[in-house]
Amino acid sequence: QVQLAESGGGLVQPGGSLRLSCAASGSIFSINDMGWYRQAPGKQRELVAGITSGGTTNYADSVKGRFTISRDNAKNTVALQMNGLKPEDTAVYFCNVQVRQSLVHGPDDYWGQGTQVFVSS
Repeated sequence: QVQLAESGGGLVQPGGSLRLSCAASGSIFSINDMGWYRQAPGKQRELVAGITSGGTTNYADSVKGRFTISRDNAKNTVALQMNGLKPEDTAVYFCNVQVRQSLVHGPDDYWGQGTQVFVSS
């Protein structure tokens, strides 16, 4: 079993910053891609940022230049630094991790429970 623990959401004023963190634990042989998705009310879940095991990153156009994704392979964690937050960034943010539990098992997708980010004055 693999568990993901997210933290860092909350209420922030426009222009403010938040840092989301996600830690993976359990039966982990290796981790491939890690990423953050978000889902606003009435909208589909969308990719915000992703990072490969080698550190290559990709971002949604709407967050480029404002958000930074990073990972610590030794600790099995992924973080999302969000600066210059806008009301349209309001959503539930989910971390996603692709885990191999052995050389011949996976990778499988695992999701965090979600953390609410609310941007409002």
